[in-house]
Amino acid sequence: MASPNGGDDFESSLLSFEKLDRASPDLWPEQLPGVADFAASCKNPITNSPPKWMAELESEDIEMLKELGSLTTANLMEKVKGLQNLAYQLGLEEYVQSRASCLAVSLPGTATAPSTTIRLSRG
Repeated sequence: MASPNGGDDFESSLLSFEKLDRASPDLWPEQLPGVADFAASCKNPITNSPPKWMAELESEDIEMLKELGSLTTANLMEKVKGLQNLAYQLGLEEYVQSRASCLAVSLPGTATAPSTTIRLSRG
């Protein structure tokens, strides 16, 4: 783009003919640690052996992974919500049991925990 005040000279002065050696780790460090190793492993031909993380899975685990993979986003979120509720209920039961055992230890002469039920609401 030519301009009356020498714009071509300005643009040509911005050009650099320097050759950059991209093999230098000092000039071009690895951006994310481990990416080069991962890329190298992807270039290897595919083998028939399963990945390391799959070696410890049982058939039930693989079926569960397939089931979870086939769920829609809404169904998966519902499944996660159900697991969270289950974990919360388990926590409540453990709290009640530990509280009852503390009461049984602190009350002299009682062999078992009191039969009172502790009700907690999720809030």
